[in-house]
Amino acid sequence: MQVIAPAKINLSLRIHGPRSDGFHEIETFIAPISLCDEIKIARCHGKQEIAFRCDDPLVPKGEDNIVMRAANVFLEETQIASGVSIELKKRIPHGAGLGGGSSDGASTLLALNELFATNLPREALAKMAEIIGSDVPFFIFQSAAVCKGRGELVSPTRLREQLSVLLLKPGFGVPTQWAYSRWRDSREIPGVAYASQAFDGQTFVNDLERPVFEKFVFLTQLKTWLLKQPEVGAALMSGSGSTVFAVIRGNTDVDRLVTRARAELDPELWSCACETR
Repeated sequence: MQVIAPAKINLSLRIHGPRSDGFHEIETFIAPISLCDEIKIARCHGKQEIAFRCDDPLVPKGEDNIVMRAANVFLEETQIASGVSIELKKRIPHGAGLGGGSSDGASTLLALNELFATNLPREALAKMAEIIGSDVPFFIFQSAAVCKGRGELVSPTRLREQLSVLLLKPGFGVPTQWAYSRWRDSREIPGVAYASQAFDGQTFVNDLERPVFEKFVFLTQLKTWLLKQPEVGAALMSGSGSTVFAVIRGNTDVDRLVTRARAELDPELWSCACETR
């Protein structure tokens, strides 16, 4: 069987402080988007191993791979003695703040639940997802959601409006753990817009921009440039970066906007025009 693993953007991300378990207490509003990885998964009769392939050589193998961890957790929790074959096609870039790895893990749990007809409710799958990573439970519910705690407390909701979004990412990524570790001691750069933005009835704000912008100055320039473009209603870094997304106004020629961004900022910018789901 084949399933898709959608990327996400954080429309808002507030950090309330460090927790005793080493994570941070957060409140974030997340929306899945139409950019997706693809996963093919099948049962391996007569074998009790997980065979994994990926078209991206940068994706780690073995226990460091989130898809492998998800498959192992599912098979152990359900006590299913069977092997599986998993093939992953990557479309979501690494270190981008788009949740690609977390989505791959969640989509693997959802696919295995269907493949083996275990009929586990989403709440049970979300508990498995907590073991794999903080963002993984969000993707189990296949909906926009407000997430609290360290991200594992998921309350599905609906977006008021579907948003047209342009993703722009430079050639570098930002490590999530590093971004959170610098949050408390970081400072705002004078003249940079960190305040909440309002567009189409939605509020956009990200507390991780403060630490990330201090070190990765290009992302500051990218957001500032986007906010000056007439086609852009709001611009924000997603998660811990390094993707900055622009919410696009109607009747926009997105290709022309991308061409301008590459000419004025970075000719190697990765881009993707998509919509919230």
